[in-house]
Amino acid sequence: REKESKYKSWMSKLLMAKENTDQRKSCIDVERNAFRIKKSNAEKSKIEKEEKFFRETFQYTKEIKVINRATAKSLVPSKRRVDLPVTAGEQLDVIDVTEGSAVICRNSEGRYGYVLVEHLNFR
Repeated sequence: REKESKYKSWMSKLLMAKENTDQRKSCIDVERNAFRIKKSNAEKSKIEKEEKFFRETFQYTKEIKVINRATAKSLVPSKRRVDLPVTAGEQLDVIDVTEGSAVICRNSEGRYGYVLVEHLNFR
C-alpha cells in the first residue's frame, strides 16, 4: 500500500505540471496574436499616412476609387516629388485621369503619384 500511495502522489504532480505548460502555451499564443494585430495596425497607419500626404500634395478632395488596373512597361524613375517611380511589370491602380498624358496611380505599397500613359499597359 505504501508503494501505491507513493506512485499516486507522483502521478498527480506530473499531470499538474502538464496542465500548467498547456496554460503557458495558450498565453504565448495570445501574446503572438497581439503582435500580429499591432503589425496590421502599423500597416494601416502607413496607408493612411500615404493617403493624407497624397490628398495634401495633390489637393485631391474626391473619393479615391480604382478606375482601372495597369502594368508598367518599363522602369521609370521619378523626377519630381509628385511622380510615382515604377518598375517594369509592376501592377498599378489608376485612381484618376488628368489633363494631358498623365494619370494618378497607386502602387502596391500605397504610394500615389503621376505616371505617363505611354509607360503603362492597360488590360
